Amino acid sequence: MEAHEEFAPLQLRFVDQMQWRYEVIRPLVLFEVGTAAQRAQETGTHPDTVRTFRRRFQRLGMPGLLPARRQEGRQRPGRKVPAAVVEELARLKALDAGFRYRELVRIVWGTCGYRIALKTVKTLWEQSAPAAQGELALGDYHSQPDRAQARLEVIKLYAPGWTKRSISRVLHVSRPTVDPWIQRFEAEDLTGLVDKSHAPKAPARKVWLPLMQQVYHLQKQHPDAGGFRIWSLLGRTDISVRTVGRIMALNRRGYDDIPHGPRRGKKPPPQLHPYKAHSRHQYWFIDGRQMDFALDGIKWWSSLIVEGSSRTILAGALAPSETTWAALMVLFTACLRYGVPEVLISDSGGAYSSNDFEAMCTRLQIDHTTIVSTHGESYLNWIETHFNIQRRLYDYQFALTQTPAELEHLHQTFLQTYNTTAHQGLLNDQRLPPIPVEVLGEAKGRLYSQAELTRKFVQAVFPRTTNRYGCVTLHSYHCYVEEGLPHTRVLLWVYGEQLRAVWEDVVLAESRCQYDERARKVTTMPPGVFYATRFASP
Repeated sequence: MEAHEEFAPLQLRFVDQMQWRYEVIRPLVLFEVGTAAQRAQETGTHPDTVRTFRRRFQRLGMPGLLPARRQEGRQRPGRKVPAAVVEELARLKALDAGFRYRELVRIVWGTCGYRIALKTVKTLWEQSAPAAQGELALGDYHSQPDRAQARLEVIKLYAPGWTKRSISRVLHVSRPTVDPWIQRFEAEDLTGLVDKSHAPKAPARKVWLPLMQQVYHLQKQHPDAGGFRIWSLLGRTDISVRTVGRIMALNRRGYDDIPHGPRRGKKPPPQLHPYKAHSRHQYWFIDGRQMDFALDGIKWWSSLIVEGSSRTILAGALAPSETTWAALMVLFTACLRYGVPEVLISDSGGAYSSNDFEAMCTRLQIDHTTIVSTHGESYLNWIETHFNIQRRLYDYQFALTQTPAELEHLHQTFLQTYNTTAHQGLLNDQRLPPIPVEVLGEAKGRLYSQAELTRKFVQAVFPRTTNRYGCVTLHSYHCYVEEGLPHTRVLLWVYGEQLRAVWEDVVLAESRCQYDERARKVTTMPPGVFYATRFASP
C-alpha cells in the first residue's frame, strides 16, 4: 500500500488539528525517513507547509503545532504593558467594541502617555473578555442639561485621539453635529461652545489642538512649571511665551487631571544684584536644598554649584544630609571639570562655614564669601532661583520615585534638562542662544592638574581604577565598589573616619576607616555599605 493511501484513512480519525499536523511530519521527525517534498506529495499538502510544521516542532515541541489563534494567546517576551493601559482598553471596549486599532493607539497615548505598538493593541483587544455595555461618566450628549458641557465632552474625547466616528457612536450624536463643534473650538476656544447667534465669527487663533495636547502632556509631567519653562521645553520659536501661558490656563480649565500646585503671589520688583558676573567663572554659587518629600523616611538634600555668568549648573549631587563632605565632593567635581573660580558664594550653614571647607578654599586661593539668610540676604545667592526651577520642574517626578537609585538618576536628568533649555535671565540679558551650556562654552577658570587638585582637598583622595569585577585595591585592602562599573576610574575619599567611593558625584559605597595622616595610609577598614545606584549590574 502506498504512503498516501495509508494517510487518507487516518484523516477520518483525527479529532484535533494538532493530530493531523503531527501525522504529516511524524516520519520526518521520528524516523528521519524521506524529505519534506516527498511527504507533501504523500499527504496532499504543500512542501513549505511541511517544512514549517517540522521547524516549529523542532523549536517548540508540540506547542509549536498549535493553531495560530491559540499561539497568539501565549505570552510573548518583551516589556510588560502597564495595568493602566489594560484598564483603559477594557473601559473603551465596554463603551464600544467598534474602535479601530490605530485609533486605540492614539487614545492610549493621549490618556495614559504610553507608546504602544499596533500589534500589541490588537492582541490585548482580542484577548479581553466581552464586557457589559458601559457609558461615560457624564452620560451621552443628549442627557446633559448644560449644552456647553456636552460640547466640551466632545472636545475632551477628540483631543486624546478619538475619531469623529467613535464620538458620534458613544455620545449618540450625528457626525454633522460633531464636526462644527470641533471647528468652532479650534477657532474660538471655549467661547465657541456656548450657544450664540449667527454673528460674524472671531478671527482664527494661532492655537490649535495638536499644540494644546503637547502643552497638556508637559503640564502633567511638570505641573508646577511656569509658562516660560514650558515654552522652553516645547522648543517652538514660532510660539510666544504669552501664548503658551494662555494655553496652560485653558488646559487647566478643560482638564481635571492636571495636578495643581500652590500658586505664589506676585514677585517683588528686581533689585540690583551685587554679585552680577562680568566674566565667566568670576562668581560661583553653592548651596543645598532639602527635598519636600521623604524617601524611606529620609528627606534627601540636593547640592548644586552654579556658574554666575552663564547660569550653568556645573555639578550636583544627592546626599541624605547637608554635610561638609558632600559640599566638598560637589566642589571637587566642578573644579576638576571647569577649573577654580575667583569668588565662591554660599550661605552660613555648617557645611560651608566649617574649618575644613574654609581651609580648602584658602588652599585653592578662592575668595569664599558667606551670606546670612536670616538677615534677608537669600536673594544674594543666585542658586535659590535654580532651586525654585528644580522645585517647579521636577519635584513632582522626584516624589514618584521609589528607590535612591531612581531619585539619583532623575536628579542627573534634571541637571541635563536645565543646562540644555532656555533660561529667562539669559534671554533678558540678550545672550543668544539663551542656553546655559551654550553661553558657558569652553571657558575655564584657574586650572589645576588632577593630582594637584587632589592634594588640596580634604585629608586624602585616592584615584583608583576598578577591575572587571568592579573591585579596587587601596594599600593592603581589596575592596568591592560596583560590578556595573568595570575598568572605570573612581575616587576614594577619606574624610574624618569615613571612606567613600565616588564616581560622577554618585556615592557608590561607604565604610568607616582609620587614616594615618603621616604615612598617608589607611590602616583599618571594616566591611562597608553599598548603595543601589543606576550603575548597578542587572
